[in-house]
Amino acid sequence: MKKVLVVLVLVMAVLAVNAQTIKPTTTKEAPVRTTVLVADLQKTITDNIAKDYVGYTIKEAAKVTVNSIVTYEVVVVKETMTETLVYDNVGKFLKKLPPTPKEIVSH
Repeated sequence: MKKVLVVLVLVMAVLAVNAQTIKPTTTKEAPVRTTVLVADLQKTITDNIAKDYVGYTIKEAAKVTVNSIVTYEVVVVKETMTETLVYDNVGKFLKKLPPTPKEIVSH
């Protein structure tokens, strides 16, 4: 009887250790970008840009969906300055993306 109990405890221990090492599989969707007209942007987004980015104009905007999460990326420009701003699905400002390097053209 003791041997059966010891074997049962060992089997349960192995199963418990094995269960802890299994990683859940999550699928990661590729981002889906859809162009959005400036006139179709939410008022909260355009109000935030007018208040916090005085003198900037909206160059382009896109709705980005990743894993069912929707965000808006809005590119604003002022003279030579270009900023990409990210907003959530209700128009709340989330972050400013770092600038992407551009090719330098010498004349």
